[in-house]
Amino acid sequence: MAEENASTEQQTPRFVIQKIYTKDISFETPSTPDIFREEWKPQLDLQLGNEYTRVDEDNHEITLTVTVTAKVGEKIAFLAEVKQAGIFSLTGYSDQEMGPLVGSYCPNTLFPFAREVISDIVLKGGFPQLVLAPVNFDALYMNQIEQAKQQAAAKQTSH
Repeated sequence: MAEENASTEQQTPRFVIQKIYTKDISFETPSTPDIFREEWKPQLDLQLGNEYTRVDEDNHEITLTVTVTAKVGEKIAFLAEVKQAGIFSLTGYSDQEMGPLVGSYCPNTLFPFAREVISDIVLKGGFPQLVLAPVNFDALYMNQIEQAKQQAAAKQTSH
């Protein structure tokens, strides 16, 4: 009976956040102090990236990179980049289930932490507070899967 319970326990998927941490921060203000005399109507560019590293059998490091570039006219007001990472224990998931966890669920968990770090460093850099809008990581992940399928189909037809 104990063996049967252990077997069932191992098959039950488990998602545990082991640690969330800031891995890297970069903040540049190449146009200061002149940029502070400009009318503050920035054009923002947001770039997102995601990296995956297997730490051991059950633990995985997911790193979400958030890069924000603010321009006023042609001048770069600031460039802020944060690599927000987490170690997640993911057990009992199939390879198919791991894709959405790594590509969507984990980045979605990390994003509020990265958004807070970005907001803090922008404010400390002398600029108005920047609160990034929520991101739909599910949609981004689905777009990435769709693009990969289209590229694979294009390669097959070009051969």
